Amino acid sequence: MNMPNFKDILQKLSVFKNNLSLLVPVIITLVSVLMFIPTQLMSSKLKKDVEQESINNGGKKIKSLEKSAVSRQQYEMEAERQKAHAADANEIAKLAIQNTRRELLSYDIFPAPEPNGFSGLIFQQFGQNFRSNIDKLVLSVKGRDCPTDTEIQRGLENSSLRNRSKSRGSSMMPYSTTSSSRTSSSRGYSGMGLYGGGGSMMFASVDRMIVDEMCKDRAKTISVYVNPLDISGYEYWADYKYDVKQEDAIEDCWYHQLAYWIVDDIFQTIAKMNSGHDNVLTAPAKRFMSITFTMGLKRPRSGSGGGGVSRGFRRSVTKKQNEDADRPAYVRNDKEGLSESCTGRSCGKDIHVTHFNFSVIVSSKSVLPFMKELCSAKEHQFRGYPDGNEPPQEFKHNQITILESKIGSINPNDQMHRYYRYGDENVVSLDLICEYIFDVGGYDILIPEPVKKTLAGEDEVKK
Repeated sequence: MNMPNFKDILQKLSVFKNNLSLLVPVIITLVSVLMFIPTQLMSSKLKKDVEQESINNGGKKIKSLEKSAVSRQQYEMEAERQKAHAADANEIAKLAIQNTRRELLSYDIFPAPEPNGFSGLIFQQFGQNFRSNIDKLVLSVKGRDCPTDTEIQRGLENSSLRNRSKSRGSSMMPYSTTSSSRTSSSRGYSGMGLYGGGGSMMFASVDRMIVDEMCKDRAKTISVYVNPLDISGYEYWADYKYDVKQEDAIEDCWYHQLAYWIVDDIFQTIAKMNSGHDNVLTAPAKRFMSITFTMGLKRPRSGSGGGGVSRGFRRSVTKKQNEDADRPAYVRNDKEGLSESCTGRSCGKDIHVTHFNFSVIVSSKSVLPFMKELCSAKEHQFRGYPDGNEPPQEFKHNQITILESKIGSINPNDQMHRYYRYGDENVVSLDLICEYIFDVGGYDILIPEPVKKTLAGEDEVKK
């Protein structure tokens, strides 16, 4: 095949050399042809895309919008929704108020006693009510303390096994009431008892076996070890005498009323934890150790100019100086609590805050469940303020927050535990510092005037 000669091509194109007017139309025609071809291709693709996206898909979207179109009654539905939100907010506020509306130990004192026919006996009656209700709480959890030294001694003296052992001439160390009797303690913290210092044995195997059986028998009949004397305020009101100013006595009753509510929550926790267990040998909560609202710390009174809590100063228990009683105190700033508060809460317009510290012995696997139950909602009855004459209503409250926790091991042979039997599980001591919240709107009608002055920082140092 012969390729065209380049010179021949130039000769053919030379015709435009003599006719330049024809060159421009030819070029325009060529360019138009070149542009027309891709334009047609692009137009065809664009048309296809438009049909796919705008017509087909768009039509489907329009049809779907028809199904989900906003109703003409939408504004009415939104109004109902907002109304429901408002109802929720009102319900929360109502529950917060119910949180603090609790039954009182006495309806004759708060916010102030009736002036007509007033008698100091109402304060003594409050103390009796405090103690009797603590006793009821102990019974409600099927609680009792370990055998006392007197019970141990009587059991040994009456034991037929011990008498038979004596008659056979067995050698054993005689029971000495002078060296081992616990004269004033129900637990044997003083004296040597059946064990020497640090838990070393002082008795023959027969006596130890008898004592162990007595302690186990006690453990099988109770659900938790409790001694009411370990509850702050119980001993304080034992022989109470109205020998202070009326406002001081009212204030004393008020703070012990708060204390009772707190103790009630702790015992509800123990009851819930031990529900379904036969006795203390299998129960998760083994022993209530103590509760304190001061931890043996000297609080500076408001108005004294002091700030924090001074550690190392034990409070003296004097009936005439009721500020020295181990009772709750309001936390008005971050320096007045038993612990640095992780919540940052203190007394204000809407809430009042107090701290408390208590210790229990629980099974090692029940530490977290116990703490969770302590901070859970609890039920209570409300009979109206200030008279308590209304039909009882069932309310719920949830007022405890744990600020500090400490877990420690125990030595069963230690003097503090020698008459206690905790079962086969590993047990630990659990020490908690907690925060307790009161909603002001729930009990504001009851707050005595001296307490209001304390909250406002208007109280003066009592002399």
